Amino acid sequence: MAEKKAPVERKIVRANKSSAESFQDKQTRKSKASGFRVAAVILWLVAIGFEVLAILINSGTLYFELFGIKDRFVWVIVAIVLDLICVIIGAQLWKKSNDIDPASEKNKLKYFLWNNMGVIAAIIALAPLIVIFLKDKKLDAKKKKILVIIAAVALGIAMLTGVDWNPASQEDLEAAQAEIGDGTVYWTAFGKSYHLDPDCHTLSRSSVIYSGTIEEAFEANRNDPCDFCALEEAAEIEE
Repeated sequence: MAEKKAPVERKIVRANKSSAESFQDKQTRKSKASGFRVAAVILWLVAIGFEVLAILINSGTLYFELFGIKDRFVWVIVAIVLDLICVIIGAQLWKKSNDIDPASEKNKLKYFLWNNMGVIAAIIALAPLIVIFLKDKKLDAKKKKILVIIAAVALGIAMLTGVDWNPASQEDLEAAQAEIGDGTVYWTAFGKSYHLDPDCHTLSRSSVIYSGTIEEAFEANRNDPCDFCALEEAAEIEE
């Protein structure tokens, strides 16, 4: 007979050390989201700067030497990598801002753009490099192949990390706020849902459970209500 697993010792951690009341304020959330968006745009502009730098170094317009390294090929690769890093970090900050202050589905264009800005930035900051390398007739065939592959892989990585796989809308947040109000919800580090009941059986194997307001749950990208908690709540209402 299989041994019965011992229950996991659980610890409920407050998700946000700041005042929950202040975070629930719409203006506070918008201000915080704006900060992330500004930082994201700055990083994307820096990424475009590295893109231009890669083009200038590759064409020989700009001579670059550092740490005794003069090879243009090496510095073009370095510029592409730095370009990629800025694009990825910018995308994560932008997605974070969407979790805090999601766009409304009523404005379909804005909703699409807001949830795909990471992908758009990746295309702008990396795709032109592929075209330029391919059209460069002076570039050595072997180096051209390597640079095109590196730029293409960087573009693929940037687009994948830039996609918001679990976007929320303003309507989703408002509906959750109307249902939960000032109540506390719970979630885990790797789960995708927020829970109304800290004793929900789906949380039984998690040693650390985070608690907070529904706004904080959305900020943590937990915008999907637990089906089991919803069923339990519905059953209690019927009783």
